[in-house]
Amino acid sequence: MGKPTGFKEIDRNLPPDRDPAARVADWADFHGHAGDEELRAQASRCMDCGTPFCHTGDGRADTRQTVGCPLNNLIPEWNDLVYRGLWRDALDRLHKTNNFPEFTGKVCPAPCESACVLAIIEPPVTIKNTEWAIIERGFESGWVEAAPPAVRTGKRVAVVGSGPAGLACADQLNSAGHLVTVYEREDRIGGLLMYGIPNMKLEKPLVDRRVDLMRRAGVEFHTGVEVGRDLSGPDLREQFDAVVLCCGATKPRDLPIPGRALDGIHQAMEYLTANTRWLLDSASGRPPIDAGGKDVLVIGGGDTGTDCVGTAMRQGCRSLTQIEIVPEFPAGLPWPQFGRTSLPDYGQEEVAAVHGADPRGYSVTAERFASDAGNRVTHTRLVDVDWSEGPPQPVSGSGRDVPTQLVLLSMGFLGPEDQLIDQLRLERDERSNAKAEYGEFTTSLPGVFAAGDIRRGASLVVWAIMEGRGAARECDRYLMGSTLLP
Repeated sequence: MGKPTGFKEIDRNLPPDRDPAARVADWADFHGHAGDEELRAQASRCMDCGTPFCHTGDGRADTRQTVGCPLNNLIPEWNDLVYRGLWRDALDRLHKTNNFPEFTGKVCPAPCESACVLAIIEPPVTIKNTEWAIIERGFESGWVEAAPPAVRTGKRVAVVGSGPAGLACADQLNSAGHLVTVYEREDRIGGLLMYGIPNMKLEKPLVDRRVDLMRRAGVEFHTGVEVGRDLSGPDLREQFDAVVLCCGATKPRDLPIPGRALDGIHQAMEYLTANTRWLLDSASGRPPIDAGGKDVLVIGGGDTGTDCVGTAMRQGCRSLTQIEIVPEFPAGLPWPQFGRTSLPDYGQEEVAAVHGADPRGYSVTAERFASDAGNRVTHTRLVDVDWSEGPPQPVSGSGRDVPTQLVLLSMGFLGPEDQLIDQLRLERDERSNAKAEYGEFTTSLPGVFAAGDIRRGASLVVWAIMEGRGAARECDRYLMGSTLLP
């Protein structure tokens, strides 16, 4: 695939991102875009390896150890097509396995690149950037169109949740000819894509563009409807031939330490959602949860923590500190684990550019919050922890107080919310998720399926798309007795 000697002749090269100190002044996309010749040159580096681990993600694997693409994207094939200038063919190959490459091309952490065989000896192929270029070429050229099915089966399916798993499931079931209705409790379609990922990382017109295509293809969307409250689970089962739950794992992990109830302490998703809604509704005045002029503390890392950092920087925070209780990942991990590093992401780059240093501290936790007379948080007591003898232990004498007028908790999620699962009396697994075997996606209730974070726990957009596709396949098999869905 690609140019046989391309990986020997051409170095990895990505278009430069916008200057970190300048981009914090707006909410626009911060990535640069390469021209055709450079894109073809980068695609030519795909080295015709014997076993392309880039597209061999295992859906049963621990999400923190993902190797390769969970969607099994045909990466070497569309790299070769881009190198040869066959963009339309590359788009067709891309859409065979991925309903929404414009989402993964923006926000996926690219486990495919970590698994690239070339990465054993050289920087990997720029897979993610090529994926984004293919789908954008498709939209610009008018190749991506609404595709209503030629025949309808008459079967009605409800999809609960419009995040990446729900949208992928709905798209696949609609293509099979079923009448699909998607229920979303927020005021806009997109779930995590709309409100969980900030604008500079995923601009919302990209989400609306794809949802509009699905609507024109026949998918019906209802916003402002919380299944389990506004519409009961049992009622939904009576109205539809099958139900697919794609509600996510939105129950956040909390930090029950002294002072937790003070004003100015928020869960990360509460903060990100409020800011995105403010931007989309008016962007007038100041955002409802405002980092402007404040000393901000982000507790927790990962993508969500970084998004809190980037959002606080754009709101004009005075200072920013980010702590993680876990130790820093070691440098020089062997292939294909090198992606598990502590390299700075876009948010940390911005803090370093504006405030002069990386904001992160590792093996650090918060012991308590302090307040002023108005019950607002003013300081946080931080302490180092030692992992050398099992569970983390506070390091004696390491406590210090840091000024904080805004604290954002980004410590992961405990699983799905209880109301709908309890209402349907679904079995749960040992982590409180809806119990449904991988590959089958069938819950303990006939005709009710579960996919994405509600089944596997909080994970990546690419996993959600894969699970939504898988649940659609098994739902179609349940309705029709067999299936042609991949």
